[in-house]
Amino acid sequence: MSRIGKQPVVVPKGVEVASTGAKVTVKGPKGSLELALRPEIQVEVVERELRVAPKGEELTRETRAYHGMTRALLNNMVKGVTQGYQKSLEIVGIGWNAQARGKALVLSIGFCHPVEIPVPEGIQVETPKPTLIVVRGADKQKVGLFAATVRALRPPEPYKGKGIRYEGEYVRRKQGKSFGS
Repeated sequence: MSRIGKQPVVVPKGVEVASTGAKVTVKGPKGSLELALRPEIQVEVVERELRVAPKGEELTRETRAYHGMTRALLNNMVKGVTQGYQKSLEIVGIGWNAQARGKALVLSIGFCHPVEIPVPEGIQVETPKPTLIVVRGADKQKVGLFAATVRALRPPEPYKGKGIRYEGEYVRRKQGKSFGS
């Protein structure tokens, strides 16, 4: 059995968990999340803990992998509805900036037109400074996916370092051409 899957997920106060055979729902102060369970896995709510166990006697390699993965996903859901997740992106480039307008993020990143990205449901985007984008939400996957989508529009280039990068990300710089005499 999975070592991670054996560990119970502690459910803090203020969080409601409902398990109905094929689906687990977690509700908390930051939102509500759902997870569809694999048929090989079962989840039990015992007091203030979630316990994940494989169904049946036969433990295949896939069942052991799903066991640990399901426990990790449930732990991320509980953490997401209590604390939430956040990713920060920096924009590096002269005249490049971002604005949060309603349910869209408008980027001016060196193209001849502004780039407008619709913000998915369950995600909040803020721009405290014109060169800083803060993505927040309860679902870890949605937050990471939206941040990666924004970064992919202009990833940091190695010669001048211009582009969109995660806050604190190190960009390895290259030297460029040198002219000899």
